[in-house]
Amino acid sequence: MNKNVLLERIQVQLEQTLQIATEAAMRAYNTATDDENVAENKYDTFALEASYLAHGQAQRVAECKADISAYQHLLNKMPIQQKTVVVGHLISLEDQHGEPKLVFLGPVAGGLKFIIEGEEVIIVTPSSPFGEALLGCEVDEDVNVHIGGNIIGFDVINIE
Repeated sequence: MNKNVLLERIQVQLEQTLQIATEAAMRAYNTATDDENVAENKYDTFALEASYLAHGQAQRVAECKADISAYQHLLNKMPIQQKTVVVGHLISLEDQHGEPKLVFLGPVAGGLKFIIEGEEVIIVTPSSPFGEALLGCEVDEDVNVHIGGNIIGFDVINIE
């Protein structure tokens, strides 16, 4: 699998998410500041609620920008060594049943999934149980991940 294609797809997805969040923030702001939504009495809280929503949407926009920045920083400092798993590595795993799994250890945006060259890749972060278990692992090492009270075992097949 071409890791550069994956990184480009992640960037595109993050940019799309930013655009959607920005549009939602603008709609919420316009609703909160519209003259028609001025409170008519103390029980009319529509404008206040809209302002809370606008604030939340603005925070989401800031988070999206931070995610994009984190991946741009990663692109500038991609890991060179492939002995142990660090952020920026694409890891090929095999579960207990011999099923392959591709995981990209990213700085943010955990949970995103992509199909590239017919293979599914999932993004995990170091703060997730899966990402935490993978950090520092080497090829041929067994990794046990605690998910929902279950322990799932994987073998590290390759690190890119």
